[in-house]
Amino acid sequence: MKEFIINENEAGQRFDKYLAKLLKEAPKSFFYKMMRKKNITLNGKKANGNEKLLSGDHVKLFLSDETFEKFSGTDKAPRAYHKLDIIYEDENILLINKPSGMLSQPGDDGTPSLVEYLTGYLLETGSLTEEDLRTFRPSVCNRLDRNTTGLIAAGKSLAGLQELSEMFKSRNLHKYYLCLVEGVLEQEKYIKGYLSKDKKNNKVTIYKQEKENTLPVETRYFPLGNNGKRTLLKVELITGRAHQIRAHLASEGHSIVGDPKYGKNESNLKGQLLHSFCMEFPVLTGTLSYLSGKIFTAPIPEIFLRTLKEEQLEEIYYENLE
Repeated sequence: MKEFIINENEAGQRFDKYLAKLLKEAPKSFFYKMMRKKNITLNGKKANGNEKLLSGDHVKLFLSDETFEKFSGTDKAPRAYHKLDIIYEDENILLINKPSGMLSQPGDDGTPSLVEYLTGYLLETGSLTEEDLRTFRPSVCNRLDRNTTGLIAAGKSLAGLQELSEMFKSRNLHKYYLCLVEGVLEQEKYIKGYLSKDKKNNKVTIYKQEKENTLPVETRYFPLGNNGKRTLLKVELITGRAHQIRAHLASEGHSIVGDPKYGKNESNLKGQLLHSFCMEFPVLTGTLSYLSGKIFTAPIPEIFLRTLKEEQLEEIYYENLE
């Protein structure tokens, strides 16, 4: 017999959804049958699977060790270890300053991503246990391109993950970026377009008019200053499409400095000078209500700051953002 006590990261979901995670190798018919026969019980009673779990609920599985191991699987949550630049952390969320070169989410080539580093960090600090990972996986809620730096939000509790995900989906959480672009821009502008993605080449194209298989994109930018050749921009990401800021600005004739795909690659730069520097939380009423209206920023990487100094734009950066 196996007994589990529902914790806060497992509460709020249907009982059958929980069992599908706990016994991930079992067909659904198996645990429905076990519930009917009272070989799986909830708080000592027969269950049908549609019950909403509460923290502290008791789950008992009257199964042999062999059966449990067979259906629970032996694979562990992928994890890796890398020192993370954590801007903010509480019991529900983390805000991490992602460096250039790190994937936000797992790729096809097996390269460790921020998701694996996050799991490793939470295990190392004791925020999660191997047992917790049977039914809950922490994750990031937004993505940045491999060579884009800056803020990524991650959920370390189920409630935090769900509320963060909803904020990004509804676009209530405001995201601002800094970038250095080619050319001179002096006026704030709201630009719209339609994005088409070439998955084979991992590249997107922006069109002025809607075409088949395109998605709408919206971007707003605010020039902070220029040196006659290049402009430091603050960009608000309205929609969140792949490569949106990079491709959208390039389509306007103002590619991001150091961008090898949509602009001019520069040998002294490792990645484009695009940094997710600010997140502004909306008014919240749920678990994360204590974050209502809070603003978090992440400092730009050294290579970005050094380039601004070379371009005589460092002072403008400090005047506007420090």
